[in-house]
Amino acid sequence: MWIVVGLGNPGGKYERNRHNIGFLVVDELARKHGLPSWSDKLGGQTTAGVITTERGRERAVLAKPMEYMNLSGFCVQRMAQFHKVDAAEILVVHDEIDLPFGVVRLKSGGGHGGHNGLRSIIEQLGKPAFARVRMGVGRDPQARPGADVAGWVLSDFPSAQATVVTAMIAAGCEDVEAVLAKGIGPAMNQHNNRPSLAPGAPA
Repeated sequence: MWIVVGLGNPGGKYERNRHNIGFLVVDELARKHGLPSWSDKLGGQTTAGVITTERGRERAVLAKPMEYMNLSGFCVQRMAQFHKVDAAEILVVHDEIDLPFGVVRLKSGGGHGGHNGLRSIIEQLGKPAFARVRMGVGRDPQARPGADVAGWVLSDFPSAQATVVTAMIAAGCEDVEAVLAKGIGPAMNQHNNRPSLAPGAPA
């Protein structure tokens, strides 16, 4: 069984932030597969059920940590302990400034790259060996090199990008389904050649 974690911040003012695209993906995954309503548990919101994949039906727990981004690891660690799941069966969906907007990629393990949610999860699990769905939000083109990125990731996607964001969320769901079906390695081979979903981006 997999635990699929979407990262974000709780509260309406953060709902459409770039930083919250992980929440948006797991929300859509739950809707797509008809999972039960979200409930509060272990410091997060969670739902569980069967995800239909290309290889059959896979049981998964979906989670949204509700203790703010930089404390996400506490909820993930509690979920892993409660469900007796190792880091290798945890899949984290998160925003990624080091990928251009519109690019969605899978990754196995690795560092946190300055992402506070990933940093917290690595600290609390004691290892970085969990899979990731990296949702490219790009960097602020107006920012000076080395500038703080908090204002960028904590701002909303502009309305002109809504169609691409919707396509990215759908792609994120497809990536999760592929990982559940066949594991992170084969899923990476299948999906990591997907072109950018943003119009006019290089193939």
